[in-house]
Amino acid sequence: MDNKVKIHIDGKEYQVLENKKLVDAAKENGIYIPTLCHFREIEPSLGTCRICTVMVNGKFTTSCTTKVKEGMEVVINTPELIDTRKAIIEMLFAEGNHFCPSCEKSGNCDLQNLAYDMGLTFSRFPHVFSNKYVDFNPKRMIMETNRCILCRRCVEEIQTTDGMDIFSFVNRGVKTRVHIDYEQEEKLSEAEALHAMNICPVGAILVKGMIYKQPFGERKYDILGKTKQTNSPDICALKYEDEKFIVATTSLAGCFGCHMSLLDIDTELIDLLEIVEFNKSPLTDIKKFSKRCHVGLIEGGVSNSENIEVLKEFRKKCDILIAFGECAIMGGIPAMRNFFSLKDCLEEAYIHGITSEIGANTIPNHEDIPKILNNVYPCNEVVKIDYFIPGCPPNANHIWKVVKSIVLGKEYPVMHEEFKYD
Repeated sequence: MDNKVKIHIDGKEYQVLENKKLVDAAKENGIYIPTLCHFREIEPSLGTCRICTVMVNGKFTTSCTTKVKEGMEVVINTPELIDTRKAIIEMLFAEGNHFCPSCEKSGNCDLQNLAYDMGLTFSRFPHVFSNKYVDFNPKRMIMETNRCILCRRCVEEIQTTDGMDIFSFVNRGVKTRVHIDYEQEEKLSEAEALHAMNICPVGAILVKGMIYKQPFGERKYDILGKTKQTNSPDICALKYEDEKFIVATTSLAGCFGCHMSLLDIDTELIDLLEIVEFNKSPLTDIKKFSKRCHVGLIEGGVSNSENIEVLKEFRKKCDILIAFGECAIMGGIPAMRNFFSLKDCLEEAYIHGITSEIGANTIPNHEDIPKILNNVYPCNEVVKIDYFIPGCPPNANHIWKVVKSIVLGKEYPVMHEEFKYD
């Protein structure tokens, strides 16, 4: 007969099965502990992602590797633990190639969904842009090592029908990566290959010809997130009376799509203009600041010397500075050139590219042309940014809810379906 024991979770008493994994015991009692590597009963537990870190009897440990014992005192949600989990997610985004707008797994990605649930809008850590190995050689799969978080799910779960492993770890330390056994991988059926892709919590394992199958709105976390509200950052409201709020906007290294999204609130824009006045902005074609602004909205990353000057001017002339869109927050698609040297990028664009003129051997270089930086940088690596609105482009409702929260001092909750990275 199964033996039940008493434990306390966040001060409340529960009766659970002895020796059951803490993460599963908590789930059975309606208590959610986030995790990436844990997906079913495996002995020993993987314990690789550390996101399920909790405190047991005053000590930090992972809940997926901890077995329930009588009298346990478990703490799950404290500011320190919540911030630790956020920091781990942020480090994973900073270390890997997690460009959600260009990732085939977006909308079905466990890492992305955890970030949504935590309301992460940016990473406090600088992006590494390490160009790791991408393996196109397997018959059915592509292994995108840049996105791999080394969770071991595929290593432990995926085998051929005769029990042979498909995936394994090779190398050591920071050079560790997942290797695919080509001979054994050929034996997998289409269903088994798809299982390998789906068991991966990120977009590291892709099945050739089976990507982009689900449209926006029908992906796993699009559907599950429709009734959920995202944890919004604390908003510090501006307090001015009997005056319109002055807003400035600009577009740096981006596609201008975020500015198009600004207009997607349709007729609500008319109501907004009763409390907001636009100053310097592509929307008004006002080229220079004519007055100090309450809020500045920055689209695009920092790619050249002019971008730096514009961004610093906005920081100087605006009380609150908001980076909106993936390019402004983490470099976005333009930052994918960071994997290559600036010299290689310029030569490919102007000399070796298929659109280059025959005989062209000159890279434009004139004093009137802004100097291109070696990398594309997020705005917060150049100046202080007060708020971040992710998305490619951000949802129009998300943008204006943040702006209205600041200027009106009233909280406008952001729903999960409005909070996207893609």
